[in-house]
Amino acid sequence: MSTPRPGTEIDHPPRPLAQRLGAILWPSFFAAGVCTMVFFAFVDPLALRDITLPGWAVTRELGYTVGFFMFWGATSASSLFTWWLLRPARRFNRALPPES
Repeated sequence: MSTPRPGTEIDHPPRPLAQRLGAILWPSFFAAGVCTMVFFAFVDPLALRDITLPGWAVTRELGYTVGFFMFWGATSASSLFTWWLLRPARRFNRALPPES
C-alpha cells in the first residue's frame, strides 16, 4: 500500500456518539444472540446453576438472561477494542506545538 502524497490525506470527521455506540453495540447484540443460542443448546441453565451456585435460586429464564448479557458484554468489549484499534492514527499522532 502506498503512502498518500503530503497534503492529500483525507481525515474523516469524528462520528456522532450515537453512531459510534451503534457500531459497537448492534453487531455485538447479534453475536451475543447467536452465542446464547449455541451455548444454551448444549448447556441447561439449571444444571449450570447446580454446578456453580447450588444455594442460589436461579430460574431457567434468569440463567438465559444472565448468559445473554454476559455474552453481550464480551462481544461488546471485542467490538470496542476493534473500533479503538481502527481509529485513524493521524488524529492522535500529530506533532506537538513548539515550546515557547
